[in-house]
Amino acid sequence: MSDNCANAEVRILQDAAAIAKRAAEEFIKSANTAAKTKGSFSVSLSGGSTPKALYALLASDALRGQLPWDKMQLFFGDERHVEPTHPDSNFRMANEAMISKAPLKPEQVHRIKAESPDTEQAAREYEQELRSHFHLADGQAPPFDLVLLGMGNEGHTLSLFPGTKALRDNGRLVMRNWIGKLYAERVTLTAPAVNNAAQVIFMVAGADKALALKGVLEGPYEPEQLPAQLIDPKHGRLLWLVDAAAGGMLSKGISRID
Repeated sequence: MSDNCANAEVRILQDAAAIAKRAAEEFIKSANTAAKTKGSFSVSLSGGSTPKALYALLASDALRGQLPWDKMQLFFGDERHVEPTHPDSNFRMANEAMISKAPLKPEQVHRIKAESPDTEQAAREYEQELRSHFHLADGQAPPFDLVLLGMGNEGHTLSLFPGTKALRDNGRLVMRNWIGKLYAERVTLTAPAVNNAAQVIFMVAGADKALALKGVLEGPYEPEQLPAQLIDPKHGRLLWLVDAAAGGMLSKGISRID
């Protein structure tokens, strides 16, 4: 059995809209708790359709007033090797859905400048930004209050794809990662950069994710095949929000329908 099975909270929800709603509740709670206890809230954002729905909710008239926007610092878990205005850019999606509609200052938004011709340089610059912002010493990882993640139908998360070099812990927080099957470069946080977070939320929707999700949560620990297994916060909460289609193959012993 995967170690993640023992540590994870798994909640099966009706559909992607229900995932976004629950994630919004968790986001607001985490943000206000951090802002109250330490005066700031740091979150790493994810790309994808379900996070997009979450961001739209957070920026909506109904919820926008519930967040301590002036205390927030926004980071990104990974980015494609494209301009920030490109349709495939994770930054562009988050900006259009939430950032541009929220009372945020430019210095509160820390994007990965993956449009650089040299993606290795972009990765090192983003790692340095994390080290500088969080005042990290060698060997330390950023203390994110919340990290939002998705999962692909082969078990990847962030831009940590099966069999790629960024799966190996070499002390880096951010890496350039070549994904051969996509013939593309990405810049991504590494698993150690995530595993120091106070809370990690996976959002997974769709029947095409069901088999990989069962493998990640209930199968043997084989992170080279299922990189999402690498995400296991050392001292934080790991919450999986999955829809009924994605969670349809899971043992009912570790999850329930909310």
